[in-house]
Amino acid sequence: MTFDIALVLLILLVAVLLFATEKLRMDVVALLVLCTLAVTGLVSPEEAIAGFSHPAVITIWAMFILSDGLTRAGIADAMGQRVIRVAGSSEMALVITFMLLAGILSAFMNNIGVTALLLPVVVGVARQVGATPSRLLMPMAFGCLLGGALTIIGTPPNLLVSTALQEAGFEGFGFFDFAPIAVPVLLVGTAFVALVGRHWLPARDPVAETGDSRDLRELYSLQERIFAVQVPDESLLVGKSLGEAGLTSAAGLMIIALSRGGHTQALPSSVTRLQAGDILLTQGRLDRFKLLRQWSELSIEREAPVLHDRLLEDAGLYEVTLSDDSSLAGKSMTAAEFYDSTQSWLLAVLSGETVRRTRLADYTFRSGDQLLIQGDEKVLKTLREKYQLIGGTPLDKERVQQKYQLDERLLVLRVPKEAALAGRSVGDTRLGKAFDLRLLAMFRDGDFIRPLPADEEIQGGDLLLVQGRQEDFDLLRGLQQLRMLDDATPYMKIFEQGKLAMVEAIMHPHKWINNKTVASLKLREAWQVEVAALWRGGRPHRSGLGDMELQRGDALLLVAPLKQLAALNRNADLIILNPVSAPEVDKSRAPVAVGSMALVVLLSILGVMPIYIAALIGATLMVLGRCLNMEQAYKAIHWRSIVVLAGMMPLGAAMQGSGAAIYLSDQLLMLTGNHSPWLTVASLYLLTVMGTLIIPTVVLVVIMAPIALSVSIGLDVQPHAAMMAVALAAAVSVASPVSHPTNVLVMGPGGYRFVDFLKLGLPLTLLIFIVGAILMPIVWPL
Repeated sequence: MTFDIALVLLILLVAVLLFATEKLRMDVVALLVLCTLAVTGLVSPEEAIAGFSHPAVITIWAMFILSDGLTRAGIADAMGQRVIRVAGSSEMALVITFMLLAGILSAFMNNIGVTALLLPVVVGVARQVGATPSRLLMPMAFGCLLGGALTIIGTPPNLLVSTALQEAGFEGFGFFDFAPIAVPVLLVGTAFVALVGRHWLPARDPVAETGDSRDLRELYSLQERIFAVQVPDESLLVGKSLGEAGLTSAAGLMIIALSRGGHTQALPSSVTRLQAGDILLTQGRLDRFKLLRQWSELSIEREAPVLHDRLLEDAGLYEVTLSDDSSLAGKSMTAAEFYDSTQSWLLAVLSGETVRRTRLADYTFRSGDQLLIQGDEKVLKTLREKYQLIGGTPLDKERVQQKYQLDERLLVLRVPKEAALAGRSVGDTRLGKAFDLRLLAMFRDGDFIRPLPADEEIQGGDLLLVQGRQEDFDLLRGLQQLRMLDDATPYMKIFEQGKLAMVEAIMHPHKWINNKTVASLKLREAWQVEVAALWRGGRPHRSGLGDMELQRGDALLLVAPLKQLAALNRNADLIILNPVSAPEVDKSRAPVAVGSMALVVLLSILGVMPIYIAALIGATLMVLGRCLNMEQAYKAIHWRSIVVLAGMMPLGAAMQGSGAAIYLSDQLLMLTGNHSPWLTVASLYLLTVMGTLIIPTVVLVVIMAPIALSVSIGLDVQPHAAMMAVALAAAVSVASPVSHPTNVLVMGPGGYRFVDFLKLGLPLTLLIFIVGAILMPIVWPL
């Protein structure tokens, strides 16, 4: 062993250890290898940086641009929808579908081109069905590698060994000579990954689950306010929209996501209809939600005319009129807001000949309107001074019934003896704020209590007189029927899957308006963005946000799909502290995108020009065709992956130039030369597999092909089996991210580490070896 060989092997060993232990980033390790080889003189300076202009490296970064162009043109979404129709949302079915699809395409197309084509499809499908891209990207890449071994044009190693045979005077391989072994390898490999191997893959989406998103969720302590509920089969809420169900307006919840049949919808709209089995991921105060549900314990007294009459006779009902200069004119106000402002209930509004007794928040007051209120002389004084209301005529029972038909909207609710509400004060119940129900009076042990002070405690056996609709009371029962789930964690994956993201924003100082509330920003209506929390005074506020008046220095935590948050960058009223971007789909560019990719494939198949030139032409056409601009093209390239591959390429040249590759081969042959020829063939396979861990496959086959030929001639056997073993080992190089450009392509988008490839790649390599060892003697006997 020479000094140069020892030094190369030492550098190789250190690089492998650093890759495996992840003490340093992979791109840093690759640059250290490049610099060390150049400084020690194992390669020339030109050879050290030659990897950055290597055809494989150029092909890869050009394919990144092609892939992004296909995504922006909507091609990935279209293909993804077809895959979903075939495979559904099952992860196992998706793994099988993508591996077989990639394998079949790779048999006739360049591996890198197939990976670039399917990469955005896999990411899009994963997010649509609620999976993480890392669980599908590596299987897809492995499907490309296994399928590429099917034909002579499917992968460069096959073509290289066939050419080497012809140059040595032997008959080369035919177009499908690899298929008898490669087809079983593809099928067995797909079955292994789908049934077993996929469970060893990480659940990771580096694009969607950024550090900013995780940090913001922790900073605002959102986990404390997030819980999940399920709609049971016989729920009264089935068939109602989210808006009608009152989950947002009544219960004060933000509906983060709706899961149904394996599909998850982020921030469902208020018109979304609930179905049995739906699971809602919500944010809000759980204690208030539970308190609201307790009202469903009450029962409606169907026959209570005496109580109704008593209320109408002795409830303190007055009629007031909006003057021409009333400050209420032109405004809307809920009954609860009216009560908070005046300490009196607004029971009905008479405008012309139309009487409104419920849903008053939808009504805009007009001068001349007559209002029926419950109060006293103190309340009337407040109304005159605050809202310029005139009159104040007390109404008797007959007049109330004749003019306002109030009896039609009166309910008598009985509080059970052991009700959870017992002991709660009237002010704590939040009934008026949650639903359009007004608690007017109470009967207890023959006493008639009205008006009800906020600190009055509800007791078991009380009869409560409430104005409202029975439909609203039914909604209370619907809330009670919702089943609380013990753990909301599984449904929090919507953030990791890229369906939701978060940004922090503050009001622009030049757009500041005093007394502006969070609700007045209308972020949901105009931008489809929800305000999840507000930061003020060193702590987060996560409930009752709509009515909070904004103060200078407030920070808003906004949640929405990535596309909506990216659009929010155009909002002139806000400054986004951690802006995000999302590719905008322009389906009108689809013909250009498809044509550019098809041209790359066609030029490669016909052999008109090298794949790297074809890829450069395709990438350029994408930009010229306005599928993306140059800035977007630069951002589409995963530069970390490029640096890893380019930095490791000089090591292959150093192993060949120093004689380290020949030295390792000789040592292996010394161990197997006097034994069975098949043991020698197996050793060649294993040596090639080991080489793929750190040497690009094209370089490795160039090194191994003459060794396999010389060994076969020395053993006086046909070289086809040995060459087939080398080609198969190189073609299905699945144990390292740097072994093949296909693995490099998915490394960045999948967020994979070196050890992730080892976990799945090594067992799969062993399985392929077993299948090959069984079939090789049958197909290619020595």
